[in-house]
Amino acid sequence: MRVAIVTGASSGLGREFVRQLERQGGLDEIWAVARREERLRELAEQAGAIPVIPLVLDLTEEASLAQLRRRLEEQRPEVRLLINAAGFGKFGTWADLSVEETRSMIALNCTAAVELTIAALPYMHRGARILEICSSAAFQPLPGLNVYAATKAFLLRYSRALRWEVAPRGIRVTAVCPGWVRTEFIAVAQDTKNGKTVRHFPFALRPETVVRRALRDSRLLAVTTCSLPALVQRVASKWLPHCFIMGCWEGLRRI
Repeated sequence: MRVAIVTGASSGLGREFVRQLERQGGLDEIWAVARREERLRELAEQAGAIPVIPLVLDLTEEASLAQLRRRLEEQRPEVRLLINAAGFGKFGTWADLSVEETRSMIALNCTAAVELTIAALPYMHRGARILEICSSAAFQPLPGLNVYAATKAFLLRYSRALRWEVAPRGIRVTAVCPGWVRTEFIAVAQDTKNGKTVRHFPFALRPETVVRRALRDSRLLAVTTCSLPALVQRVASKWLPHCFIMGCWEGLRRI
């Protein structure tokens, strides 16, 4: 049984990945993982030829990760794609974020992504792909978006090293690092003590565009930015001092 596992499937990029994979075909099932049961059921009902299996799990909880590992052990599918799209960010400085917000970001953006990757790899074979959904925020430190950017920097480095480790098995790993995307991410990020830390979201992409380009680029590239502005940001972060980039970011986010 050939399956794709997509986390964060109840909204945003995760939901769009499920929809585009369903249209592409070549799979027996798509396992859609998220917390919101109603949205997952709706997604499953809209599925066409490929069944979408809703898995209502909170990946910040060890019990949910254990449940997913048991499902893999019992069904022993061939995992053709793993897409770790679950994640969230919060706007604000260290003084604005609660300990719980910080802990949850690290748990979902970092720990859950790594643990699920480890769980899926034994069931992946030559030609399989892993897409770790990072962000252009991973390329440099970002005051006012500090913890989120740090979690994505972790996931970017993890993805790049993992790509080398699994290359002999013919498995490709891609870090997907777009800029702003028109999803619920922004509304969730603003729902904090200081939601006005970031006010503008230039060059925001449609989720359909990001997903289409990510799936295409994952067949070859280790990192994809899915857009020219994010690519420029990536290149600039390699050549310009981070203190200069942070200064520019500070000016832009305060406008």
